[in-house]
Amino acid sequence: MAGLHVRSLLVTGANRGIGLGLVQHFLRMPNPPQWIFAGCRSPKGQRAQELQNLASKHPNVIIIPLEVTNPASIKAAAAKVGEHLGGSGLNLLINNAGIIKPKTLDSETLEDMTEIYATNTAGPLLMGQAFLPLLKKAAQGSPGSGLSCSKAAIINISSIGGSFSSFFTWDVIQATSYRCSKAALNMLSKCQSLAYREHGVLCIALHPGWVQTDMGSSAGHTPPVTVDDSVQGMLKVLSSLSEKETGTFLDWEGNVIPW
Repeated sequence: MAGLHVRSLLVTGANRGIGLGLVQHFLRMPNPPQWIFAGCRSPKGQRAQELQNLASKHPNVIIIPLEVTNPASIKAAAAKVGEHLGGSGLNLLINNAGIIKPKTLDSETLEDMTEIYATNTAGPLLMGQAFLPLLKKAAQGSPGSGLSCSKAAIINISSIGGSFSSFFTWDVIQATSYRCSKAALNMLSKCQSLAYREHGVLCIALHPGWVQTDMGSSAGHTPPVTVDDSVQGMLKVLSSLSEKETGTFLDWEGNVIPW
C-alpha cells in the first residue's frame, strides 16, 4: 500500500461488512491514518459492538453517529468531523452505506425504491455536498497538481449490478430497486468527478465484488469474495488512482466495468 498515505478518512456504514473491513485494514497499515471516522446509524447498538471494541483500543478511530438519509444527521456529522480535524481537511470519503431488498420485479413497490434510492443514491449525494469543504481543504493542503486518494477523494461503493452491460447474477437475485439505485450512483459519481475536479477532488464508483456480508448473502447464496480479499483489493486500487481514473467505474481488482 505504498502509494496510499491518508491522514484522515470517513467510512459510512462502518459497523459491519465491508465498512468494518475497511476500518480494520486502514488500522493495519504501516502508517495508519491519524483519524479514521467510522459512521454508523446506531453507534451504541448491538450491531456496532465490533466497531466499539476497535474504537476502545485505537484512539484514532472515532465513531460518528450518521444516518445518510437524514440531512440534519449528515450536517451534525460534518461539524463533528471538522472539530476533530481542527484546521486540516478530510482526505478520503468512502460512501459505503447501502441497502438491498432481494425482491422480484413484480413485487417491487414505490416504498422499496424510495427507501433504497434514499440510502444508496441520495445519501452519497448529500454526503459529498456536506463534506466538500473539508475535502477541498485537504486538497489545498496537499502538494502537487494531480488527483489522488492521498490528496482528496470521494469513493462511492457501487455494484456491477448497476451496469447496463452486465446483468450479473440476474438469475439469482433481481433486486431491481437496488440495481437502479446503483446505476444512478454511477451517474452521480461521474457528475461529482466533473464538478469537483476543479477543487482537486478525485471521484470514482467502485464495485467491491460479490462479497460475503449480510447484504451480499441476502438472497440465500454464498458470495465468492471474502471481506478481507475485497478490502485488500480495493485499497490496492485506491493507492494507484490518479486524475486519469476520476469519473470511472472500477472493480476491486482495478478492472474497468462498462456502464
